[in-house]
Amino acid sequence: MIRTLVGVLGAISALFPDKIVGIFEKLAIANPSEGTVREWVRPAIRSEGVLIAAISLRNGRAYAWLMNLTGLFGAIVLLFPDLYRRFATAFLYERPESIEWNERFNSAVRAIGTLYVFLAAKTYRERHNET
Repeated sequence: MIRTLVGVLGAISALFPDKIVGIFEKLAIANPSEGTVREWVRPAIRSEGVLIAAISLRNGRAYAWLMNLTGLFGAIVLLFPDLYRRFATAFLYERPESIEWNERFNSAVRAIGTLYVFLAAKTYRERHNET
Protein backbone atom coordinates (compact mmCIF):
# COMPACT_ATOMS: atom_id res chain seq x y z
CA MET A 1 0.00 0.00 0.00
CA ILE A 2 2.68 2.52 1.00
CA ARG A 3 4.85 1.50 -1.93
CA THR A 4 1.95 2.14 -4.31
CA LEU A 5 1.25 5.54 -2.75
CA VAL A 6 4.92 6.53 -2.95
CA GLY A 7 5.04 5.39 -6.59
CA VAL A 8 1.92 7.38 -7.49
CA LEU A 9 3.32 10.50 -5.82
CA GLY A 10 6.56 10.01 -7.74
CA ALA A 11 4.64 9.71 -11.00
CA ILE A 12 2.63 12.86 -10.23
CA SER A 13 5.88 14.74 -9.54
CA ALA A 14 7.35 13.49 -12.81
CA LEU A 15 4.31 14.47 -14.84
CA PHE A 16 3.51 17.82 -13.22
CA PRO A 17 6.64 19.51 -11.81
CA ASP A 18 5.21 22.99 -12.46
CA LYS A 19 2.13 22.15 -10.41
CA ILE A 20 4.33 20.79 -7.59
CA VAL A 21 6.32 24.05 -7.49
CA GLY A 22 3.08 26.08 -7.61
CA ILE A 23 1.48 24.18 -4.74
CA PHE A 24 4.67 24.41 -2.69
CA GLU A 25 4.92 28.16 -3.23
CA LYS A 26 1.23 28.73 -2.52
CA LEU A 27 1.47 26.91 0.80
CA ALA A 28 4.97 27.81 1.94
CA ILE A 29 5.93 31.21 0.58
CA ALA A 30 4.30 34.48 1.69
CA ASN A 31 5.48 36.32 -1.44
CA PRO A 32 5.75 33.75 -4.25
CA SER A 33 5.85 36.41 -6.95
CA GLU A 34 9.08 37.83 -5.50
CA GLY A 35 11.10 34.64 -5.94
CA THR A 36 12.50 33.07 -9.06
CA VAL A 37 12.93 29.33 -8.88
CA ARG A 38 16.31 28.21 -10.21
CA GLU A 39 16.19 26.78 -13.75
CA TRP A 40 17.19 23.25 -12.74
CA VAL A 41 14.48 22.81 -10.06
CA ARG A 42 11.63 21.66 -12.31
CA PRO A 43 13.77 19.14 -14.26
CA ALA A 44 15.13 17.90 -10.92
CA ILE A 45 11.60 17.40 -9.58
CA ARG A 46 10.71 15.49 -12.75
CA SER A 47 13.84 13.30 -12.49
CA GLU A 48 13.25 12.64 -8.80
CA GLY A 49 9.66 11.66 -9.55
CA VAL A 50 10.72 9.22 -12.27
CA LEU A 51 13.32 7.70 -9.96
CA ILE A 52 10.88 7.35 -7.06
CA ALA A 53 8.19 5.83 -9.29
CA ALA A 54 10.68 3.36 -10.79
CA ILE A 55 12.08 2.35 -7.41
CA SER A 56 8.56 1.92 -6.03
CA LEU A 57 7.71 -0.56 -8.79
CA ARG A 58 10.26 -2.91 -7.31
CA ASN A 59 10.61 -4.06 -3.76
CA GLY A 60 14.08 -4.66 -2.46
CA ARG A 61 17.21 -2.79 -1.44
CA ALA A 62 16.59 0.31 -3.56
CA TYR A 63 13.11 0.75 -2.10
CA ALA A 64 14.40 0.11 1.43
CA TRP A 65 17.11 2.70 0.87
CA LEU A 66 14.55 5.19 -0.48
CA MET A 67 12.34 4.76 2.57
CA ASN A 68 15.29 5.01 4.97
CA LEU A 69 16.31 8.25 3.25
CA THR A 70 12.71 9.48 3.49
CA GLY A 71 12.72 8.78 7.23
CA LEU A 72 16.03 10.58 7.72
CA PHE A 73 14.78 13.62 5.80
CA GLY A 74 11.56 13.52 7.80
CA ALA A 75 13.44 13.47 11.11
CA ILE A 76 15.53 16.45 10.05
CA VAL A 77 12.57 18.59 9.01
CA LEU A 78 10.59 17.50 12.08
CA LEU A 79 13.36 18.49 14.48
CA PHE A 80 14.84 21.44 12.58
CA PRO A 81 12.16 23.17 10.47
CA ASP A 82 14.06 26.47 10.44
CA LEU A 83 17.15 24.73 9.10
CA TYR A 84 15.02 23.22 6.35
CA ARG A 85 13.60 26.64 5.45
CA ARG A 86 17.06 28.24 5.27
CA PHE A 87 18.45 25.40 3.16
CA ALA A 88 15.43 25.27 0.83
CA THR A 89 15.52 29.02 0.30
CA ALA A 90 19.19 29.05 -0.64
CA PHE A 91 18.92 25.88 -2.71
CA LEU A 92 15.72 26.57 -4.68
CA TYR A 93 15.68 30.32 -5.33
CA GLU A 94 17.93 32.64 -7.31
CA ARG A 95 17.52 35.51 -4.81
CA PRO A 96 16.94 33.73 -1.50
CA GLU A 97 17.01 36.98 0.47
CA SER A 98 13.76 38.03 -1.25
CA ILE A 99 11.81 34.97 -0.02
CA GLU A 100 9.46 35.32 2.93
CA TRP A 101 8.09 32.09 4.36
CA ASN A 102 4.60 31.71 5.78
CA GLU A 103 5.05 31.37 9.52
CA ARG A 104 2.37 28.70 9.75
CA PHE A 105 4.41 26.59 7.33
CA ASN A 106 6.62 25.46 10.26
CA SER A 107 3.67 23.39 11.49
CA ALA A 108 3.19 21.92 8.02
CA VAL A 109 6.90 21.10 7.74
CA ARG A 110 6.77 19.30 11.08
CA ALA A 111 3.63 17.41 10.04
CA ILE A 112 5.32 16.32 6.81
CA GLY A 113 8.41 15.28 8.78
CA THR A 114 6.26 13.25 11.16
CA LEU A 115 4.50 11.55 8.24
CA TYR A 116 7.82 10.70 6.56
CA VAL A 117 9.23 9.22 9.78
CA PHE A 118 6.03 7.22 10.30
CA LEU A 119 6.06 5.86 6.74
CA ALA A 120 9.74 4.92 6.96
CA ALA A 121 9.24 3.21 10.34
CA LYS A 122 6.19 1.32 9.09
CA THR A 123 8.05 0.17 5.98
CA TYR A 124 11.06 -0.84 8.08
CA ARG A 125 8.84 -2.82 10.46
CA GLU A 126 7.07 -4.56 7.58
CA ARG A 127 10.40 -5.53 5.97
CA HIS A 128 11.71 -6.98 9.20
CA ASN A 129 8.51 -8.85 10.04
CA GLU A 130 8.74 -10.67 6.69
CA THR A 131 12.10 -12.26 7.54
